[in-house]
Amino acid sequence: MKTTITLIPGDGIGPEVTGATVRILDAAGADLEYEKHLAGSEALARHGNPLPDEVLDSVRRNKVALKGPVTTPVGHGFRSINVQIRQKLDLYANLRPVFSVPGLPSRFEGVDLVVVRENTEGLYTGLEHEVVPGVVESLKVITAKASTRIARYAFEYARREGRKRVTAAHKANIMKLTDGLFLDRFWAVSKDYEEIQADDRIIDALCMHLVIRPETFDVLVLENLYGDIVSDLCAGLVGGLGVCGGANIGDDSAVFEAVHGSAPDIAGQNLANPLALLRSSLLMLRHLGKVEIADRVEVAIRKVMVEQKVLTGDLGGSASTTEFAESIVRAME
Repeated sequence: MKTTITLIPGDGIGPEVTGATVRILDAAGADLEYEKHLAGSEALARHGNPLPDEVLDSVRRNKVALKGPVTTPVGHGFRSINVQIRQKLDLYANLRPVFSVPGLPSRFEGVDLVVVRENTEGLYTGLEHEVVPGVVESLKVITAKASTRIARYAFEYARREGRKRVTAAHKANIMKLTDGLFLDRFWAVSKDYEEIQADDRIIDALCMHLVIRPETFDVLVLENLYGDIVSDLCAGLVGGLGVCGGANIGDDSAVFEAVHGSAPDIAGQNLANPLALLRSSLLMLRHLGKVEIADRVEVAIRKVMVEQKVLTGDLGGSASTTEFAESIVRAME
């Protein structure tokens, strides 16, 4: 029986990388049905709302969504669709596996770490206001509940995946109450996972160590803003945002999405690299229990990357989005 998922192609290069990903999933025998919905500027133009209720209802019903990139207006316009989806569906855990890609030159080798980011609070709550003209205030909200559950998610993930260490990042030396609470809940949860090493790093020191010896880290758990920054930093260690997948997971539903932007400058030109969304879809397949299918696609990706014959421009080749996708399909035959 087919599994129905919500499909949100996004805008910019979103429809192109989504189409390529769906082509590969179908060829791999993922046995999926796609319930397609719009979000972002196109949804705003058609429905007067960048995130229509029907999109959220579809995700709640299907429990799983695959989402392409959606443009977020800078400094004006509607709030980030990504942030809205995470908050409204309580997708509290952002999962970003980062690992060295065979065949892709990068500054480091042997990187294999996972960033677990708290997704629902911190400065991303968007509680901002103008105090007086020329002075604005943004509130950072940290709760024991959210800090406890993201720490537990990180340790449970480490236990399930055979990971050895979980490192919490913070700035509790300066923000003693907010980051102090996050760190306190991390250490409290760690006591339930004695087989897993636990440690913590001040966020600026962590960033320094990541760009010196990233291969020494395993699972990182961070509050929202720190996690946003560090997850992109880590992607840069292995080739950029175009090769890393991402997932937003809650107790009732999950949304798997490309972690890069919508790249409007190359939209509609069949030039975009679909690998980030494809890797996100593999996280989705594993979430659905379709592990063998995910492994099959991963083997094909590695084969194409190592051969270096059909790669998109950002990966060092000259292939189109479609050509790259078809090379992966052929590698599965």
